[in-house]
Amino acid sequence: MGESVQAEVLMSFLVSEELSFRIPVELRYETCDPYAVRLTFHLPGDAPVTWAFGRELLVDGVGRPCGDGDVRIAPVDPEPLAEVLIRLQVGSDQALFRSSAAPLLAFLDRTDKLVPLGQEGALADFDAHLDDALDRILAEEPSAG
Repeated sequence: MGESVQAEVLMSFLVSEELSFRIPVELRYETCDPYAVRLTFHLPGDAPVTWAFGRELLVDGVGRPCGDGDVRIAPVDPEPLAEVLIRLQVGSDQALFRSSAAPLLAFLDRTDKLVPLGQEGALADFDAHLDDALDRILAEEPSAG
């Protein structure tokens, strides 16, 4: 099993312009999946929801708008490194979260100390894990004919 970095951050869940509430969000990074970060949102009354996306997307999104599709991250103001918006979308449903940039940067700094950005492919365990996963996927594919 690989090493990991965890942190808990309080984020604002923006329900509408008039309504938001603070929720705990667990951030997790694991060397067994070195390209991804996982955010687990603990919404009141619901089971926790985990989203995984590229660590580089979070790194870039703290400083400038980025992301296409289901995950988009951008600074709130032109002043970088103050607050960040994280938009998660499934179909026409979306959730918007606001966080201070400081705890995200502290988390990312810890991940970078564990696996420097750009060095993810050097992890032999990751390559073996990927090969095993691909073998399982290919074995499960229905045979043509």
